[in-house]
Amino acid sequence: MAQPGAVLLSEWTKVKTVRSTWITLVVAFVVTVGLGALISAVSSSQFKNLSDTEKLTFDPTAVSFSGIILGQLAVIVFAVLVVGNEYSSGMIRATLAAVPQRTTLLVCKAAVVLAMVLPVSLLTSFTAFFLGQALLGSHRTTLGADHVLRAVLGMAVYMTLIALLSLGVSFMLRKPVLSLGLLMPFFFLISPILSAVPKVKAVAHYFPDTAGSQMVHVVSSTTVPFGPLEGFFICLAWVAAALLAGLLLLRGRDA
Repeated sequence: MAQPGAVLLSEWTKVKTVRSTWITLVVAFVVTVGLGALISAVSSSQFKNLSDTEKLTFDPTAVSFSGIILGQLAVIVFAVLVVGNEYSSGMIRATLAAVPQRTTLLVCKAAVVLAMVLPVSLLTSFTAFFLGQALLGSHRTTLGADHVLRAVLGMAVYMTLIALLSLGVSFMLRKPVLSLGLLMPFFFLISPILSAVPKVKAVAHYFPDTAGSQMVHVVSSTTVPFGPLEGFFICLAWVAAALLAGLLLLRGRDA
């Protein structure tokens, strides 16, 4: 029986020695911070053109995190590669032979993803916030303002939860192309489109990205019927469901 500590060390070694996984995390940082900075600069220059209602509901914290729209895609790729690389290379057979306890394997992979994504997400979140606020000029907020620190930390939590959700989906589908073929269109196209369709947007509010993104807002959304805490638990429920489904399929089939 493989010891959890040994399995964890093995998974950590496998992930950290694959260059593509590190590249995706760097891309997540650069894209999230860079796009957030660009949108913050544009928002500052166009602030005078906003309506009175838009000025009253302007959320400088959320604006600095605008880059997460694209940055989360890199986080998704990272999590998919953690599992998908082993299936595509055939290494999963050796892994399952060495670690027949499949629950232990999934938990250790999830722990490695958590250990790698959370620090990067925290660095990304604080960097995006401070750079974005600097570019917003007189329209900025501060870390000590009400609910701002919660939103900055919420941004990091959201990125981490999306990574764990993607890990669960990757265990379910096994092939990187299939996993990315589902996750990329869902987060980049399907969810945003459905959120704008009147007859189905009430359901789309409970999608993991829409619900989880409430954690990064300081000013409450006028379209989503719940706040940051509820959004966190909804997103967490999606993550738990994905990991549980991934575990059940992992335990019920061969490599």
